[in-house]
Amino acid sequence: MTPWISVLYCQVMDNAVPIPLWAMLLCYALLLLPAAIAWYFRIPILRRLGVAVLRMTVQLSLVGLALVYLFRWENWWLNLAWVVGMIVFATFSAINNSELDYRRFFLPVLAALGLSSLSILFFFNGVLLDLDNVFSAQYLIVIGGMLLGNALKGIVIGISAFYQQVDQQRQQYRYHLAAGASQWEAIIPFFRYSLKAALNPSIASMATLGVVFLPGMMTGQIIGGSTPDTAIRYQLAIMVVVFVCIALSVGLAIGFSLKRSFDGYGNLRVGVFKE
Repeated sequence: MTPWISVLYCQVMDNAVPIPLWAMLLCYALLLLPAAIAWYFRIPILRRLGVAVLRMTVQLSLVGLALVYLFRWENWWLNLAWVVGMIVFATFSAINNSELDYRRFFLPVLAALGLSSLSILFFFNGVLLDLDNVFSAQYLIVIGGMLLGNALKGIVIGISAFYQQVDQQRQQYRYHLAAGASQWEAIIPFFRYSLKAALNPSIASMATLGVVFLPGMMTGQIIGGSTPDTAIRYQLAIMVVVFVCIALSVGLAIGFSLKRSFDGYGNLRVGVFKE
């Protein structure tokens, strides 16, 4: 974060110890270690690493500046529009990383992400936190970003696993249809496999929480000045709603995309995967 953004942010809300510019440069210098390893062993990631770091720096700096003003203005429709924009961007990213066709999957994934993330987000803000203003940027955008980020990863894993399995085991799938099974009965094994693949990382994280690592939500709140008790409760609540959001997002994305991906005879359409 650049110094002028840091100054603005500190004026809004910041109890954490600030990181000066020279320290950030020193932090970036650490990247020379994995870069040297990649160069020595001829691992072709240096270009991708440079682009990723540059994009991360620019994007987070711009987002940090935007959030400063969103926190100041506290305009509910601007905050909601920001979250909707994140949902649209997450949809494009999910489809792109799943190697699926945009025309068939954009609307189903958009609907799945929007329905699951917004419903869980408003439940979290309105019921669990009991906020007077559920559209507060401090909670709507920050919690919404956490839900969408995790739901995005879940959809990438789940929906790609589902359609890849159906495609790779096409004969087995058609056999079940020929034997008299309905389309839903024939795809249940693939749906079960994809949902398990999407949820396994979250289950593993929950099982090791607090023992192997301290998660970002908790550490961020403690550094920001919250008591450990409050930070732990937030982290527990976040882990639960994130898990539910992933499950809903993956299930809905697959369910909403079935009509666009299969023909009237239950066969997988041509052009499901990105060419």
